[in-house]
Amino acid sequence: MVGGHQPQSTGGTSCTGTMMNILNIDAENRVVLNVGGIRHETYKATLKKIPATRLSRLTEALANYDPVLNEYFFDRHPGVFAQVLNYYRTGKLHYPTDVCGPLFEEELEFWGLDANQVEPCCWMTYTQHRDTQETLAVLDRLDLDTEKPSDEEMARKFGFEEAFFQGRLTWWQRFKPQLWSMFDEPYSSNAAKIIGIVSVFFICVSILSFCLKTHPNMRVPIIKNITVNTSHNTTAWVLDKTQTNAHEAFFYIECVCNAWFTFEILVRFVASPNKCEFVKASVNIIDYIATLSFYIDLTLQKFASHLENADILEFFSIIRIMRLFKLTRHSSGLKILMQTFRASAKELTLLVFFLVLGIVIFAAWCTTRSASRPTRTTTSTAYRWACGGRWSP
Repeated sequence: MVGGHQPQSTGGTSCTGTMMNILNIDAENRVVLNVGGIRHETYKATLKKIPATRLSRLTEALANYDPVLNEYFFDRHPGVFAQVLNYYRTGKLHYPTDVCGPLFEEELEFWGLDANQVEPCCWMTYTQHRDTQETLAVLDRLDLDTEKPSDEEMARKFGFEEAFFQGRLTWWQRFKPQLWSMFDEPYSSNAAKIIGIVSVFFICVSILSFCLKTHPNMRVPIIKNITVNTSHNTTAWVLDKTQTNAHEAFFYIECVCNAWFTFEILVRFVASPNKCEFVKASVNIIDYIATLSFYIDLTLQKFASHLENADILEFFSIIRIMRLFKLTRHSSGLKILMQTFRASAKELTLLVFFLVLGIVIFAAWCTTRSASRPTRTTTSTAYRWACGGRWSP
């Protein structure tokens, strides 16, 4: 009986030893990662799949290796690391929807992974934060904040920061930021609100004056002294009703309005913290052109009377309507609306393209259908018809 049991015992010991060797080898190939208090276990070969990354260079000499627990500790976001470790296992990097985009980018940068490896199924969700950040940056540039900035912020904006902290500000350095706020930031103070109301009032009066002076009831006929060829060669006053001019009152209204606009431009230029940025601002360029058009119109009427009622004078008058864009300085909603149009330029261009395409198709169809008729519709007439049919209710 004893002799019969001895071979069986030897075989069991050999099998047990083999299993222990296999387990020891497997344990040596495994690595424990403690990330944010959550333990993850994987194989070293798995971490070697993506070279030149933090996890592919793990050694026991690292400071975050715990020899007692035989694990590596990283004080990082555990939720993101679950996707990072899954990327090593499957080769596919997915974006967790419960994590903010910038945080996910920071974690990938820490682990040495490329954010462009995010799978296409998660790419749109992942990149939404970039669009949001771009929008927030644009809104910051629009200066929509209606709160009054502190004296320190104003001194930093105008380059007086050193003199401000040393208490050596001159009277002009103290008054210049206040003057700028009154004329450029309508909600910074009560005085700024009053100046903003006055500015909007003159803009509205100027536009209303331009519209009303074209009405027939607001115009006066031109009276000319014409010599009538008679036997006595007499001179007679003839009332020429075919030509009319705007009432004289509109001229004085425009003079008053443009006097205010000129004063406003000069004050804002003198008080501006950055002259170059002020000159290059699109709203200010519109203001220059609209104001200069009045003085050019006035000069031409004074020294070039033969250009009376010429098209060039009408052109300069139309330019003044562009002052409506100045209202964007007084309304945050208009600023956002203008920025929306600018950001949607490609989509709006595509919309206009399809509208024009429809007009061309309908116009061509109209021209072709009328080819057999005695009064054939011309292409230009068909275009006008298609345009009117598109825009009319």
